[in-house]
Amino acid sequence: MTVPKSSYFTTASYFSGKLFDIRHAVTKHFNLEENNHNLQLENIKLRSQMPVYLYEAGRDSIVHLDSNYHQQYKYIPATIINSTTTKRNNFFTLNAGIIHGIRKGLGVFSSNGVVGIIHACSEHFSLVKSVLTSDINIDVMIEDNGAFGLLKWDGKNPNKGQVSGITNDIKIPINSNVVTRGGSGIFPRGLTVGKVTEVSSVEGKSVWRIEIQFSENYAVLENTYIIKNLFMDEMTALQTKNEGY
Repeated sequence: MTVPKSSYFTTASYFSGKLFDIRHAVTKHFNLEENNHNLQLENIKLRSQMPVYLYEAGRDSIVHLDSNYHQQYKYIPATIINSTTTKRNNFFTLNAGIIHGIRKGLGVFSSNGVVGIIHACSEHFSLVKSVLTSDINIDVMIEDNGAFGLLKWDGKNPNKGQVSGITNDIKIPINSNVVTRGGSGIFPRGLTVGKVTEVSSVEGKSVWRIEIQFSENYAVLENTYIIKNLFMDEMTALQTKNEGY
């Protein structure tokens, strides 16, 4: 009997993920793994209480946080069990999947910076399109002046990225912080991305080429958080309804 390709792919993906998970587990000390997980949970609790990650319901007052703010983002801890950083398009495998509430399109970040976006999920695992891919296109901004553009990666140095789309009439100081803008709803506004290291002109265009040093070292990254915007469906429905206006 011939096994359908789709069933074979699903089964193969499951066992591949399991092998990565087992290989990762046996190389980690049990107490260290437990401590890391507890630290992730503690970080989630702290982030969930920060106003920058909440939706402000009462815009005239910020005194009573419980009544004026609603939780907008939910965080799910996950560990990278397989990854690459030397290819043109790099992906990370996480030990969290559909049964943990993960779905395609959710953002992934670490304590040091943005990691990427969920590209595919199985029941127990997820594949992350990392910032080290050719078409990541995360909306970011220069923290000091609010100038915004898209995060890019040219495939060369896994420690450096680029920001495109900022016009050259805006001054971009070296060492400026680059953070998420939050316009897509995938990430909240203000997550760390990196620092500006070089600003140069693009021949024939009125935009800067901006080089940044990533705030995260993706080659050694393990602990991550998957972020779910609880208002995403509402925002998407509104934007879809009003397309063309």
